[in-house]
Amino acid sequence: MRIISRVLNLLAQWANLLLVKTKLLPDNPIAQFNLNPELPTFYVARLNSRADLAALDAICKKLGLPRATKPQNLAGSDIERFIGLQNPTPLFAKVAKPSNALTTGKAIFTALNSEPNTQAQIIPVTILWGRNPGKEKPGIGTLFSHSLTPSWLRKFFVVLLSGRDNLVRFSQPIELNQLINDKSDVTELPHKLVRVARVHFRRQKLAATGPKLPSREQLFSSLLAAPAIKKAIADEAKSKGLTYEEARLNAQDLLDEIAANYSDAMVRVADRVLTWLWTKLYNGIEVKYAQRVHQLADKGHEIIYVPCHRSHMDYLLLTYVIYHQGLVPPHIAAGVNLNFFPAGGIFRRSGAFFIRRSFAGNKLYSAVFKEYLSQLFIKGYSVKFYTEGGRSRTGRLLPPKTGMLAMTLQSMLRGIDRPISIVPVYIGYEHVMEINTYLKELAGNHKKNESIFAVFKAIKNLKNYGRGYLNFGEPIHVNQYLNEHQSNWRDAIHPTDIQKPQWLNTQVAELADKVMTNINSAAALNAINLLATILLSNSQFALSKRKLLEQLSFYLTLQRDAKYNEQVTVPEETAEQLLSHALKLNKLDVLADELGEIIAIKDKERTLFNYYRNNIVHLFAVPSVIAQQLFNRFSVSVEECHKLFEILYPLFAKEWFLTSMSKDYIAQILTCFAQQGLIKFDGQIAHVIKDNNALAQLEMLGKVSQLTLERYAITSSLIFRKQGITRKALESETDVIANRLGTLHGIKSPEFFDKKVLVAFISSLKEQGFIEIDKQQCIQAQKKLEGLQYHLNELLPASISQSIQDTM
Repeated sequence: MRIISRVLNLLAQWANLLLVKTKLLPDNPIAQFNLNPELPTFYVARLNSRADLAALDAICKKLGLPRATKPQNLAGSDIERFIGLQNPTPLFAKVAKPSNALTTGKAIFTALNSEPNTQAQIIPVTILWGRNPGKEKPGIGTLFSHSLTPSWLRKFFVVLLSGRDNLVRFSQPIELNQLINDKSDVTELPHKLVRVARVHFRRQKLAATGPKLPSREQLFSSLLAAPAIKKAIADEAKSKGLTYEEARLNAQDLLDEIAANYSDAMVRVADRVLTWLWTKLYNGIEVKYAQRVHQLADKGHEIIYVPCHRSHMDYLLLTYVIYHQGLVPPHIAAGVNLNFFPAGGIFRRSGAFFIRRSFAGNKLYSAVFKEYLSQLFIKGYSVKFYTEGGRSRTGRLLPPKTGMLAMTLQSMLRGIDRPISIVPVYIGYEHVMEINTYLKELAGNHKKNESIFAVFKAIKNLKNYGRGYLNFGEPIHVNQYLNEHQSNWRDAIHPTDIQKPQWLNTQVAELADKVMTNINSAAALNAINLLATILLSNSQFALSKRKLLEQLSFYLTLQRDAKYNEQVTVPEETAEQLLSHALKLNKLDVLADELGEIIAIKDKERTLFNYYRNNIVHLFAVPSVIAQQLFNRFSVSVEECHKLFEILYPLFAKEWFLTSMSKDYIAQILTCFAQQGLIKFDGQIAHVIKDNNALAQLEMLGKVSQLTLERYAITSSLIFRKQGITRKALESETDVIANRLGTLHGIKSPEFFDKKVLVAFISSLKEQGFIEIDKQQCIQAQKKLEGLQYHLNELLPASISQSIQDTM
């Protein structure tokens, strides 16, 4: 039998070489899980299959791990390294024979028990042939998928048809010695190991493929039978004078408009197309902190991805990255404006469900959509939506719209068994495809509807867009969040009656702010946004190459040594390498004379560069103000800095969705300045080194936050001068003064004139107690506003302050 077994294993290995292409996750499991190839090693997999064993063995050989096909000597005994929990189903029988899992487990634990000082590692390995989740009612396609436990004949077809889509995922090894120490009865340990492994593989499969798919007819029938929708249908019939059946058909039409129609085949085709597209568009996609999502999947969490929204590319990029992390693509809430031929059908079959911009006045639509969303969560589908509601036209995060978050929390009140976690996602680009369109819209042009012609035009204009960046932010465990902020939330749980509790709006608003804060905490610095931040701080949008590289090196050091948040990612390249890369993107001019090279922003790119700077301006907010204070006064105490930010930081935090400032942040910034030779300390007082180079570096950094401070100064000055001014008048007059200031000082930054930013700032002034607004929307300055006005006058250049006063 051993000879036959070896021959069959050899045949499986040959077939693996010819037919199988394996994707390994993570890319380097030895480093990620701290595996030790010298330790006795065992592998546990869901299925005891020769094809699985051959695929795993090839990976082990490539990684330099102990081979899965060879036995492991432990305490003088040879034990099989590969442990399959379940044998394949026999060809002509319904029940498979028991696998070797318990026998092998017993041999391992007996050997370890006999030699307590011996260490070993057992590594769970998920092996999937294709990512087809299967159907709730199996059809012919399911018979040749890996969604069911196959016989050897079916497994042959599985390998033949899905061998090029093989996924092998290593997980954190189980410390067997820890298990032995935790449980004295060795005979129970193999059973415990098998139970733990089964739960693990069940979660891994769900995370990689998603739940089995119902037919569209099944889905619609179950949704239309839900009590909430039946009531909404009855109300619709009564209010519009329809029969119940006519109202039911209306509800069915709405479901057809909304619901996704996920297809694994479409996702595989899209994967190949997008792989080609990314190589055309980008020099690479940098992904950070993906392990956070894997940890949630390992624990069986329902995952909701909430990214920032810069471009239509976000839909494709995030889904692509998630798929290549070995996870099932989420169902995506897409604007109904994207439901045009043929893109709508492609998006729908890739997991998109469509949502209208407003539910106002349509109770039936609201009920149908909420029930559909609840069913996605209940069945275990991951979901993705954009809480900003639309793409940012300025590069800043937009104030969150809370509708989808509210519906998510209401779905939880249906009693979902799985814990729900929100994963904020930061997405950044070195070039945004629609940026010229955004500029036109900010200038007053109407937004154009998406169409197939726009798609063809975008494809025609494919070019090098630099790099893309995607950072998974710190997850928010919603169950835990509610436990901490609304301890009685479980009292509102009811399987059908989802009445809106009084506390919902407050908790949703706070949760939305936390999501946005976690997105900005995971920002990614890159060559373009760093160069935009530097060059836009100079009146001619240009610097000598030497000065530019000095300032870029300074900013890189600042962000490495005095980070706003540890999750912020900083390029590993040097300033010279980043500049060389940026020059290839054709956004900068290189002007040469006998004194050397000058780097300047191209004329057509000057206004557009504000977008990229705004992606990261929040990371420089505090350092910039400190630099401006030092440049103006030449010496500042640490205590004065703290007092300044007691007033300014709450406004910054509201505007840019910042976390609370750490106690050491200011000290870290000043220490970095000192290490860069810009200041020196005399006790707790920082003195500027009066060197032209140091002063120039501080001046440039100080200008990064200048436009924000100017907007603050315009608004606060108007409030002081015109006590009792109405909110509407304040918004109007501030806009007029901002435009005049822009003309006088050459300001080309779109958000400087953005009324949405102004409206948010006025609300922030009220929240922080700087002003009061009465029922007639008249504004009265409070004493606290005097302190803000004093510091703004101190920080801004005299020419700007004078222009503001003269204009008023």
